[in-house]
Amino acid sequence: MVYIYRKRIGNKDYYYLRLSKKVDGKLITKDVAYLGNEAEKLRVQLDKLPIKYSREIRKSYSKLNKFIESNHFLNKIKKSKPKKDSFLSKEDLEKIESCKLHWEKDFLKRDKLTQEEYMKNFIIEFAFNTASIEGNTITLKQAHRLLAEQQTPSGKTLREIYDLQNTETVFFEILGSKEEISHDFIIAIHKNLLKNMDIRTGYRTGNVKVFRSRFEASPYQYIKADMDILLAWYKKNRKRLHPLVLGTVFHQKFEKIHPFFDGNGRTGRILLNHILLKESYPPLIYRRKNRAEYLNSLSKADKCNLDKLDLNHYKDLIEFSSYEFYENYWNLFL
Repeated sequence: MVYIYRKRIGNKDYYYLRLSKKVDGKLITKDVAYLGNEAEKLRVQLDKLPIKYSREIRKSYSKLNKFIESNHFLNKIKKSKPKKDSFLSKEDLEKIESCKLHWEKDFLKRDKLTQEEYMKNFIIEFAFNTASIEGNTITLKQAHRLLAEQQTPSGKTLREIYDLQNTETVFFEILGSKEEISHDFIIAIHKNLLKNMDIRTGYRTGNVKVFRSRFEASPYQYIKADMDILLAWYKKNRKRLHPLVLGTVFHQKFEKIHPFFDGNGRTGRILLNHILLKESYPPLIYRRKNRAEYLNSLSKADKCNLDKLDLNHYKDLIEFSSYEFYENYWNLFL
């Protein structure tokens, strides 16, 4: 396998084509070519390499292309010197903005059919992961067959099937939507996500115990008041906070209120993506494989009041959201 290795010396990056292979059970790595110190010229440098490397390059093309494209847009952002953010590290901010730049300058310039195909694949991945976090047992392969080919998986409950189908429908509905977040909007999102799954619509009318949580959900008598506080916080901070920070914190505060009997996590993750898309940022996925870190990061912010934003409480969650945002972006939209 070959890949591009970046070596930083001082304030400058130097790039090498590195070969990695097993010899007698041991992993051997060596640099086989120097690719220069300009990220923008990496593809040109690869094309100039001797033909003896072409087979390895072809086999690793997807990874090489991801490295080249992501670094190309990252360097463009670095040169633009984005304004510092109190809640995002310089590195995370640059990576996030590089994804947005690619989204605007590349992805949204593609023809409509290609965009739809990519978004379809993204939504399948999103539906699988958001449902799996809540215990849905449908596999990613089964999710693809269900949503792309309408093949119903055997041995799965109707609830699990509706779970993914509803998520796909709702996500397509929020694409391009500029609707303001309100009580009615949130309740409608929740109702559509739980169609054929739960007849309890609207804010809950009783108390709930959140399994394995470290917080007490809002008493049902105070849900409307607490949601008023959250919506006021959102309106106040919409233009003050970076969209990823805004959406992440909104999601956590929403989960802490836990306004519905069921489907709070699913609804919160849809609302987070609505905020990102509404502010012209690409969507994100919290992956099932990182579920423990996701839930732990949410829990660390539970001590913060609904109308406050303290970095000490939200640091881990914001860093985690940033990581999931840019790691998934280059895998799904390149």
